[in-house]
Amino acid sequence: MDIDVDELLSCRENILAVVKDENGFIPQNAILTEVLPSLLDAKRVDSEDYNESYFCNEIEKLKVNAYQVNETGERLQIFIVDENSVDETSNKDDLLVSEKQEYEKFFKKSIKFIRSAISQNLMDSMQDSDPAKALVAHLSHPDGLKQFDVIEIFLVSLKATVTFKGQQPQPRSMRFPEDSIKVSWREGVETINKEILLIREIIDINFIFNVMASKGNREPLEVNFQKSFGYSIDVIEAASENNFQSYLCVLSADVLTDLYRRYSSRLLEKNVRSFLQFKGANKGIKETIRKEPEKFIAFNNGLTITATKAKVFEKRKRKYIEALHDLQIVNGGQTTASIYFSKKEGLDVSKVKVMAKINVVDDGSEVDDLVSKISKYSNTQSRVSNVDLRSRSPQLVRLKALSESVVNPQGDKWFFERARGDFNTKLRIAGSNSARLKREYPPERRFSKEQLAKYFSSWGGVPHLVKKGGEKIFRHFIEYITPGCGKPHIEIDRDFYERLVSLIIIFKRCEKIYGTGKNSMGQLRSAVIPYALAILYLYTDGVKGEHVFNMNIIWRSGKVPDDLDGYLESLLLMTNELIKKYSKSEDYGEYSKKEELWLDVSKSSEVKEFMSSSNSTKILAKYSSGCAISSGGQPQSAEVIK
Repeated sequence: MDIDVDELLSCRENILAVVKDENGFIPQNAILTEVLPSLLDAKRVDSEDYNESYFCNEIEKLKVNAYQVNETGERLQIFIVDENSVDETSNKDDLLVSEKQEYEKFFKKSIKFIRSAISQNLMDSMQDSDPAKALVAHLSHPDGLKQFDVIEIFLVSLKATVTFKGQQPQPRSMRFPEDSIKVSWREGVETINKEILLIREIIDINFIFNVMASKGNREPLEVNFQKSFGYSIDVIEAASENNFQSYLCVLSADVLTDLYRRYSSRLLEKNVRSFLQFKGANKGIKETIRKEPEKFIAFNNGLTITATKAKVFEKRKRKYIEALHDLQIVNGGQTTASIYFSKKEGLDVSKVKVMAKINVVDDGSEVDDLVSKISKYSNTQSRVSNVDLRSRSPQLVRLKALSESVVNPQGDKWFFERARGDFNTKLRIAGSNSARLKREYPPERRFSKEQLAKYFSSWGGVPHLVKKGGEKIFRHFIEYITPGCGKPHIEIDRDFYERLVSLIIIFKRCEKIYGTGKNSMGQLRSAVIPYALAILYLYTDGVKGEHVFNMNIIWRSGKVPDDLDGYLESLLLMTNELIKKYSKSEDYGEYSKKEELWLDVSKSSEVKEFMSSSNSTKILAKYSSGCAISSGGQPQSAEVIK
């Protein structure tokens, strides 16, 4: 797709307009909140959630904004925001970057922060309330060094990366070489040495624009085995047709561990089992590796890999694959991850080999059909629900139609961005009328499908899944509204939509109440809000409740009434303290993803006392309808759906 620099800078202006607060200030954490869904769409992260850990020391040239740990736990992802790129006074020339040094200076700040944390130079000087304390504790402790195999730094910059070759500046991509950090720690009398892979990636306005314009179509994964790992794959050609080639090969465990370490879940985007997010190694696979590694190839079903292009060469009458374009493991993702985590746990995988088929479909449009058939005909290792997790899900299509037709009592509509970039596309089409469109759909009346899942599911018994975000909570939401498996039928109708919008209004109001930055309740907003709403749900629509919360009051008024507003503030304050009190880790944000914490908080004496207080009794009586829950609500059981 051909784009010009002016389109990129227009996209930047739209983002700045969305994140600007009521005082006209542009918080750096708001930039992250806006950009991370694009990283999730591009499969660079497992969740749009992040842990705030702002730290900036200009004298020592140290900086970090936030971090997250990937779903399987081996990858620490650090985010740093280029503050110069969000300056509204910048002119066009200031926003065009052609030299790597411009970005390198930011990467160096984060790398220096990481090294200082690992060497324990930062820990002693930090206060307990410091937002970066949990991150530094991770990096300064042997447990963290053992856990993390990869540290990935994302520099978020709203500048355009360009080349000045030619008459006009042209957008281009910029890559940064991989590096490693050598670490060591003591275990008894033994010194353990390890190298942590260091990856740097620029998330510039080019990247963000391309993700939005692709509307959920991911960026193909290109793997050059020779350049990245120093070897090629020895294969036998099994089939060769006009648009299709198939190769057979035997892969050593080292090939699979190299791939998983570098690319993690990006390898598994089309593998439906990747949504199950297996933790650690499969027990059966691990047992085989431990006892009979040489027989692994006999016991295992092997891998099926797809690609749209292959770079193949011959040497001494043998064929080798040097590189694959759009590589995906569509069957055998669990095998790949299990071998990786078995090696991480200390098992010897040197004798482990795996059979693999590599299918290359030259016509990219046929890949989805091929993957679908492979998934259908392959033996399943785990139960996979038959749900459509993409934006074309019939339920999401119906919700989109409702958002376009239903007008609220205030005379306004809400914009449901079913596919990433829908709203920006409308702005470009509107041209000179784009200002009217922005007024018609301000940021507070727009929501994406990921936000939809988060808002809706907060009103239920799974706040720890809401905190995880990403595909975990989106799958939970889609499975709930998709017919089948003996569940009550959920009608995606106007009542459902009105209830959904009411939940969004409550959630967004809680975000305002909690606040951000120095004036906020703390750094746990993304955990506290779903936990607090889940508590309220538990004592109304949930199993402990006798009445259904009357969402119609919110729908009719279009806002949270003052007395409920004050009550929510008290609930949020209490929940903020309870998460810290009952967490068994200093990293409250990460620990809030565990079901264990939710159960401890929800069953606590503090919650029981708060919910039985006179104020709670009065509020619940006023805002409960006293009727049976409608089909558009969450299930009355507060049991966790895993």
